[in-house]
Amino acid sequence: MGRIIETDLAATFAPWLPRWLGAIGVGLICAGIAGLVRIALDLALPGVVPFALIPPAVMVATLAGGGLAGLVTLVVATCFTWLVLVPRYSTLLLPDPHWGATMIVVVLSGLVTLALADVFRRAVRAAARERDRQIAERDLFLAEFEHRVKNNFAVVASLLELQKRGADPATAAALSAALARVESIARAHRHLYRGTPGVEAVQIADYLNELCQALGRALVLGDRIRISCSADAAQLPRDRAVSIGLIVNELVTNAAKHAFEGRDHGEIMVGFSTVSGGWLLSVADNGTGFAPRDPEERREGGLGTRLVEAFARQARGTVQVETGAQGTRTVIAMEA
Repeated sequence: MGRIIETDLAATFAPWLPRWLGAIGVGLICAGIAGLVRIALDLALPGVVPFALIPPAVMVATLAGGGLAGLVTLVVATCFTWLVLVPRYSTLLLPDPHWGATMIVVVLSGLVTLALADVFRRAVRAAARERDRQIAERDLFLAEFEHRVKNNFAVVASLLELQKRGADPATAAALSAALARVESIARAHRHLYRGTPGVEAVQIADYLNELCQALGRALVLGDRIRISCSADAAQLPRDRAVSIGLIVNELVTNAAKHAFEGRDHGEIMVGFSTVSGGWLLSVADNGTGFAPRDPEERREGGLGTRLVEAFARQARGTVQVETGAQGTRTVIAMEA
């Protein structure tokens, strides 16, 4: 019903017909449908309230095409019922007073229905226009906000790059790690917010495939290390998709830098699958593996590990790491 009210069917015939002629067309269509339904009902239940379908037909025509369409439906449907159906139930050549009173009531009820439907239609369309205006303002605000955030990421990255140039090796390494993480967050932000502003759901398969391609280019892996991605189609809330993207950024970056020392080739595999009650995210490599830390060491471990665990908590997931001579596999099990 909301679609009918917000859509002006009388205007859909433009520019071939004037709006008033389109409204007449909508009215005739509604009256014709009401007449066909009335005839069908009359075959099954002859003589049962012949004017009953006129007010609903007037309401639908008014909501769809405006007051003129409702008026046309009222006139045509009433005349059709009066000329086609009523004489069959009257024993006189002219209608008796009972039919005359009925006619007056039908016309008055049709006019009241038309007036109420037209008032309701105008109110709903005014509310829809206000809603569209607010959405347009919000989208403009979000677009401006996203533009400023992108600029802020660029400024932070530039400042870190400038500080790194004059720093000692240890400080430069720390600044490089910070710069890489800022670029990872900026990359996730760019992929997730470049579409229609205000959209809260993210198609995770498309996002992860594009993100893996971007990571391959950003890390300059070439043919030495290949990144593959296999993801089930699923719609996820944007906030959780952001956390998943940051996890993938962190794990893929760490694997590309540390998992293939002393090797010429390698592969990093990103997977996302839908399971009962949630999702599984996995990032695996066929590198050299590493010596697993005990829980105490993990709590005091590197920043990358703590970041992955923090992002996993934001995504309502838990982290499991399997490592050995055949490589390392990190799995994040997330609740739906």
